[in-house]
Amino acid sequence: MAKRKTAGGGWSETIKTVVYAALIAILIRTLAFEPFNIPSGSMLPNLLVGDFLFVSKYSYGYSRHSLPFSPALWSGRLFFRQPQRGDVAVFKLPRDNATDYIKRIVGLEGDRIQVLNGVLHLNGQAVARVLVDEFMAEDDGPRERLRRYLEVLPGGRQHYIAERSDTDRYDNTIEYRVPPGHVFVMGDNRDNSLDSRELSAVGFVPLENLVGRAEFLFFSLEGPFWEVWNWRFSRFFMAVR
Repeated sequence: MAKRKTAGGGWSETIKTVVYAALIAILIRTLAFEPFNIPSGSMLPNLLVGDFLFVSKYSYGYSRHSLPFSPALWSGRLFFRQPQRGDVAVFKLPRDNATDYIKRIVGLEGDRIQVLNGVLHLNGQAVARVLVDEFMAEDDGPRERLRRYLEVLPGGRQHYIAERSDTDRYDNTIEYRVPPGHVFVMGDNRDNSLDSRELSAVGFVPLENLVGRAEFLFFSLEGPFWEVWNWRFSRFFMAVR
């Protein structure tokens, strides 16, 4: 006859299973994918408040910010891969090395970046943008009308941006030169994004602070979680571009 498991043995196996599952989850979160949610409208019209997405942790290699709580175990990046202009990336805010931000990388080390009359300039050349349409959005406040443009970066990568006007605070800037080991990031909602254009708040982002590249949405909702009728099913599993 097979021996019946004791109560203690049953609890022991359950605890082991939970511990193993937790370790596997931490390993996946550290090395492969980590979930993030969008808390603001700074990435309109591409990412909405209430979007949940996965970030690939391996895209740029691994830094201390790849680990939970960013322990200072090493400096720089292991298995480093160069980010590309147009990537939507999650990074730790350089000011505190703790707050997660998500923006689009528009400048690499050595690039000269400037915004003139709302148009992004890269290394002295205006980046092409084409007016697509206008749309209404809750831009972290009352609903307002925004213009949607298709912006085409050097190399051909395309994405939408939103503009309220071409005369807002960050629509005419100084020329920035991206220092070695850094990138320059901007929100797609150009008139409502705190990003590298504000040197005292965000500024240039060290490569070490990159957490990963946004890959695809896995969930999206507008309102409380239990209001299933407000889930945005059409955005489930949509690629981030």
